[in-house]
Amino acid sequence: MGGSEYMEQTEVLRLRRGVEAEIEGRTLVDLLHRTAAEHGDLPALSDRVGDGWETRTWAEYRRAALELAAAYLGVGVEPGDVVALMMPNRSEHLIADMGAVHAGAVPFSVYSTFAAEQVEFVAADCAARVAVLDGADELARWRPGLGRLPHLRTVVLLDAAAVPDHRDEGDPEFVSWADFTAAGRRAFAADPAPVEARLAALTPQSNATLLYTSGTTGNPKGVFETHRQVLFQVTVTRRSGGLPQAGATLSYLPMAHIAERVLSAYLPMTVAGHIHFCPDAARLGEFLGLVRPHGLFGVPRVWEKLQAKLSAALAAAPDEQRTAIESAAEVARAYLEEGQFGRTRSPELEKRFARADGEVLQPLRALIGLDRADACIAGAAPLPEDTLRFFAGLGLLIRDVYGMTENCGAVTANRADAYRFGSVGRPQDGIEVRVGEDGELLVRGPVNISGYLARPEESAALIDAEGWLHTGDIGSIDVDGFVYVVDRKKELIITSGGENIAPAAIENRLKEHPLIGQALAYGDRRPYPVALLTLDPEAAAVWAAANGADPADPAALAEHPQVLAEVGRAVEEANRRLARVQQVKKWRLLPGEWTVESAELTPSLKLKRRVIQARYADDIGRMYAG
Repeated sequence: MGGSEYMEQTEVLRLRRGVEAEIEGRTLVDLLHRTAAEHGDLPALSDRVGDGWETRTWAEYRRAALELAAAYLGVGVEPGDVVALMMPNRSEHLIADMGAVHAGAVPFSVYSTFAAEQVEFVAADCAARVAVLDGADELARWRPGLGRLPHLRTVVLLDAAAVPDHRDEGDPEFVSWADFTAAGRRAFAADPAPVEARLAALTPQSNATLLYTSGTTGNPKGVFETHRQVLFQVTVTRRSGGLPQAGATLSYLPMAHIAERVLSAYLPMTVAGHIHFCPDAARLGEFLGLVRPHGLFGVPRVWEKLQAKLSAALAAAPDEQRTAIESAAEVARAYLEEGQFGRTRSPELEKRFARADGEVLQPLRALIGLDRADACIAGAAPLPEDTLRFFAGLGLLIRDVYGMTENCGAVTANRADAYRFGSVGRPQDGIEVRVGEDGELLVRGPVNISGYLARPEESAALIDAEGWLHTGDIGSIDVDGFVYVVDRKKELIITSGGENIAPAAIENRLKEHPLIGQALAYGDRRPYPVALLTLDPEAAAVWAAANGADPADPAALAEHPQVLAEVGRAVEEANRRLARVQQVKKWRLLPGEWTVESAELTPSLKLKRRVIQARYADDIGRMYAG
């Protein structure tokens, strides 16, 4: 080990000890107790009801969790049992979650998009003891497999009308949320000792939650996260620029996603934040205006959709207003570009930005509900450069982070005072990241899991003898410690000529044109790359309105000669910015978007490449024919 490497490792260990000292001996139960004791009257959980909000304070939140713990005990939940949750983003989801934690059990949120066979698989894999479901739609996903889930003893339904009036042989007990919580309230009031005993038995090494990887291939894999891992992650996230004291957050992504859990369930507990629930991600724009959150996390597809909607709105603005916005945007982009690590902004640029921001950009951000959003975060996949630059033009710095379910969230992060465009930032406090001999990114630190649930072979391949977790991502690290992710190791294209190509690099260039919403590059063992493309619905609708076409018929638009010509020009422009071996020789514009519901995207909105390639094998074949 060289001198500089030794110094770096010494600094990592120093930072790690600092984080560990801050969380020593504590669990999520301790964290919620402290926040409720110190800030009990502050708002914690808010649901939209009619034209207003229904809000629970931090003290009410904790009391509800304790009472629900008593309800779980009442139906036989033992320490370590898994409680499955399948609900939209709402207060009851977190109450059911933390209630399970207070009972010594392990909560597990199920993606609402899972089909019945996927629900049965994960429920059986983790031997779920209780399931808390929203209503009839969720029960319909569970019911086909109930007779094959012997561990499942109780199903709680928030919608009392969805409680079945009969039970088939082998079915669990069905109970309404109202009756279940009432039973817990009575039991806890009569004797809190059983719940208190469960709290006392929890340790930092106890499991705090169970997640399943969304799975771009094969069945999802179970991942337990301990209280220590969760609190370590929350602490380093707060240090890297998370949420201000009592700040407002907006919970809209699935709680089955590790980022949503850290940012919407756990991080607000550390700062007595105010969590607002958006029950449908399609309504994100509406809820941004209502909540004005102090931060926003989104996977790239979320940011791309926001960009498309805003671009369409700006395109419809009067010429004079649009000119002023574009002028201010150029100043903002220069300001944020010059703010990157290692650069220095000129006093003149700072003055120009302050003027442009105050007169044009800040009011513009207020119109879309992002005027208070100091922490705009992107993760789960590389953010296209065009999207980054678009929001920079609004004065918003979107900071890329990098991590996995397998390390409880982000292991690297761009900070407001240390960021570099194109990178996913530098390692979080106390976490080591290095590049393996084959270019794979390796991670070591207290956030790493010990393995997958009931998957010994895959667990052995995940973490080596020295404790390095093999991420499966190809990347690099620059001299200043900033990490860059190229693509998934298994998704690299190797052409018939032996060239290694990252499909994400091609796809992000293609998606820089507003009409192109999604792209998949293909070319493994082929002479050159080709691409499958879809139209962005918002941008396509604006184009259609401006050109006399029917915006309600995306299939017709995908065959419109002018659309095809414009997409062709977009591909040519992308090719000009790609290396020769990366250039797309042929492409096909598809009639509709890829969605989670059509099984072409994972619940975290990543491409299911094998599914798409199989579904459009004929189209791909025709692009290589002749």
